[in-house]
Amino acid sequence: MSGACHAQIAHAPKLLFVCLALVLLVACAPLPPRNPLATWVPSKNYDIRKPQLIVLHFTDQDSVAQSLDTLRTANSGGPVSAHYLVGRDGRIYQLVSDVDRAWHAGGGRWGTITDVNSASIGIEIDNNGHVPFPPQQIDSLIRLLTDITTRWYIPRAQIIGHQDMAPERKDDPGPLFPWATLAANGFGLWPDPIATLPDPPTGFDPWMALTAIGYSLDDPQAAVRAFHNHFRGMGGDTLDAEDSRILYNLVGKIERGDTEK
Repeated sequence: MSGACHAQIAHAPKLLFVCLALVLLVACAPLPPRNPLATWVPSKNYDIRKPQLIVLHFTDQDSVAQSLDTLRTANSGGPVSAHYLVGRDGRIYQLVSDVDRAWHAGGGRWGTITDVNSASIGIEIDNNGHVPFPPQQIDSLIRLLTDITTRWYIPRAQIIGHQDMAPERKDDPGPLFPWATLAANGFGLWPDPIATLPDPPTGFDPWMALTAIGYSLDDPQAAVRAFHNHFRGMGGDTLDAEDSRILYNLVGKIERGDTEK
């Protein structure tokens, strides 16, 4: 028997092992969902489900390690998650793929979006709700928002807080969150400088303006508190003249299409 034949025989078990491994890998690879009751006739005319909104949260916990554990297990209300977590040092963690539905929003709505989890990307920010957000953390958040809005073609105005879509039960990211800094970098719906805002015309309805922005009026006082936290960094559940000026300005931006960029 020639040396070549000996070499082929010696390598045969290895080749067989490689082939079996490839077969197993193919068998274990995930397949697109298919209904066994139907004949599979694939079409190329489809796209993945795309997020339309980004929801910002604070963790209300004391460390990244604690929040990573919670977001991968459960809290007092059951399992929770988010797509991203931004640490105080600026480090960014991803826990759920952008294309998957994370459990971060819960009940509530924003405008016509009633299943916010299915239509959004959730970003948790390491903050207990009582201290300022460090500059390096906000810098990383802005970098992350730039990436997500660019890849998914999400309008940059479509960035809200958890309290905005669930004002009856949530208060994050809270009155200390620097929405104005995000706005200066082109993110979020934000009014022009307060000193330049004109009074709205006679007949202007600030409540209708709140709904035009996206707030639910199921609990009007809660909606005002959320609006105040977001746009004025203060508490209170009564609309005043400055609120009306801000709302008139914001609705004008929406009507002009300034928020679609």
